[in-house]
Formats: sequence, C-alpha cells, structure tokens
Amino acid sequence: MRVLALTLITLGVPCLSACSDDGRGGDTDPTAAPTLGGLSNLTLPGDSSSTGGTDTVPTGSGSTDASTSEPATSNADSGPAPKFDIGLTPDGGLPEPDTGCKKVDLLFVIDNSGSMADEQINLVNSFPDFVSEMQTQLSNTESYHVGVISSDSNIYNGAGCQMYGGLVNSTGGANSSNATCTPYAGGKNWMSEADDLGTKFACAGQVGTGGDGNEQPMYAMLQAVQPQHNAPGACNDGFIRDDALLVVVLITDEEDDHEVAACQQLPQSGSPGEPGDWYNGLVAAKGDVETNIVVLSLIGPVDPMCPALDKCNGGITGAELSPRIVQFTEMFTNGFIGQICAPSYKQFFSQAIGLIDEACENFMPPG
Repeated sequence: MRVLALTLITLGVPCLSACSDDGRGGDTDPTAAPTLGGLSNLTLPGDSSSTGGTDTVPTGSGSTDASTSEPATSNADSGPAPKFDIGLTPDGGLPEPDTGCKKVDLLFVIDNSGSMADEQINLVNSFPDFVSEMQTQLSNTESYHVGVISSDSNIYNGAGCQMYGGLVNSTGGANSSNATCTPYAGGKNWMSEADDLGTKFACAGQVGTGGDGNEQPMYAMLQAVQPQHNAPGACNDGFIRDDALLVVVLITDEEDDHEVAACQQLPQSGSPGEPGDWYNGLVAAKGDVETNIVVLSLIGPVDPMCPALDKCNGGITGAELSPRIVQFTEMFTNGFIGQICAPSYKQFFSQAIGLIDEACENFMPPG
C-alpha cells in the first residue's frame, strides 16, 4: 500500500485561533461534468430525531496517487446475425468501461467551539480552490452534494435541524455569518453544483464559535449519515447517496475524548465510543465498502505538532493533540491528516485531490 509523500514545513508555524471554549463557555442562548456555480450502522445513544501552505502528514494507509477487444466484423453471407447486442461502438470496437464515481457527497464537520473563528475563515477561504480543483480532476463526476454540520446540536440551526448531525441551513452567535443560508438550489439543506457555492459555503461554513465546549464531532458525523436523518422529510433529506463517493472533512482544534476532569474539573464526555466504533459506524453507513470513503482531518497531529492550546484559560491559538482522531483517520485506505494551525489550508486540500481522484476511480457501486 502506498504512503502519501508530502512536504512538511518546519515546526513553529504561527498558528491562528484554535481550540475549544471548554472553560470559557460559549453562546448558549436557548431561544460531461457540470460547472460548479459561483466558482471562477453504528447505533449510537443520544439524539434520535434526531492556516501560505499547510503541514500535512500521511496516514498509515492513505494514498495520493491518482491513480479492447478485436473489432467485430460482419459478413452478410456467413450466416444469421448475432443474437446478442454487445454494445459495439460505431468504429466496431467495444465501448470503454464505465468506471469511477459519478457522484460525490462532501460532508464538512466543523468545530463550532469558542476558539475556532480563524480556522473557519481559513476553511471558507480555501474552499473555492478545493472544489474547483476537484471538479477538474474528477472529470467524469456529474453531481456534487455539499453539506456542513457543527460539533454540537447547533441551537442556531433551523427548525428540525437543531440536533447532532443536522445540516446547517442558518447560523448565529459569535463569529458566525449570522445568516440564513438557504434556500439552496435543490430545495434541501445541502448545496450542489447548481448553487453559487462560493457564497453559500461562506455562509454555512462560518458556523460560529458559540457552540458547546464539550465537542462531539465524531458523534455528529455519524448522526449525519444515518438513514433516518437522510430520509424524506428529515433534516438531511437526500444528502447521503448510496452510489456516491463520500468525502468527510473534519476540522477541529481539540481531541474528541472522554475527560473525567477537564477544565474547572468538570467531566466532558466527548463522542460515544472509541475510534474503532466510529470507523465501523461510518463504513456501515456506506454499505460496508470502506474504500468508498475519503477522510480528510485538519486537526492537531502528533508530528509536526501545533503549539499547545491553553484551552482552560481562554486560549485561542494552537491545538490539542488528537491521537484518537488520528487513529480513526489512519484506519481508512483513503485517509489524510493536516495541521489545523497552518496559515492556509489550500496546500492541504490540493494534496488531497489525488487521493480523492484515486478513490473515485476505484469506486465500487452498490450491489
């Protein structure tokens, strides 16, 4: 299995804002390919209705390598015509096999805790080039779904979507776009190639920093792909498709773990389960075909490290090491890790394109 060959920048990259507002709290107010617009079952407990280049490190198994018959003849005097239509092309050869993914579902899991303002802006600024490069590379892909979720139940979201894994249709609170992002072109809570994606993603992607300091990004991710939340009439209606490559982009400056005595000695549960459980749940949601999933994690990697985060004393720079999320990402053939504290994410996403392309080429249709 090939290992990603990536260029690492030196340590000590100046970091932008990072980290969760565990001890500070946040806003908790209870009240061919189309041109993309605007661009030049793991059963879990809980909700039932529910920053130029970037340092990147390869996962244990990911890769960025993107990686006829003889002409038929006919003789009118030689006997009856063949009984089977074998799909000959006009020049008499067999057609090229129809391979690769035709659809891509992009799920952005964005930490919305108190230290994530600059990272969200960084993501929004990097998004247009990412999608444009992907469209160019995946020349046979016909359809894109783009969805955004937060790392909590998102009290600022629209009715019916204030839950873990609910796709963002409106934002509110500190450092958010503070806007209603819908309607989207498809009439649902996800964007598509028919939308002005640069504008729409800038709205949804800047989800704000008023979220819960007890981030649960992995739980939110798993809820977002559950069938009941993608069923007709549900918040994520029609977002996840069985016949689409799933690309998950995780962006968080903290580990998703179970802390017994976190800031102010309070427990923080994090997402239920362990990395293996998260892996199994995501794979199950894609018909148990692990290679039909790409996981891109912008986090606090072990090497190279981001500056440490003082999450209990109002720190907004640096990142917490995230070995559990690293472990989860490395379980995937198509897994890729980058530094959330990089000054730009454009290089990270550019390097990930080859991995997405290879996963698309190797896509296994359902059934």
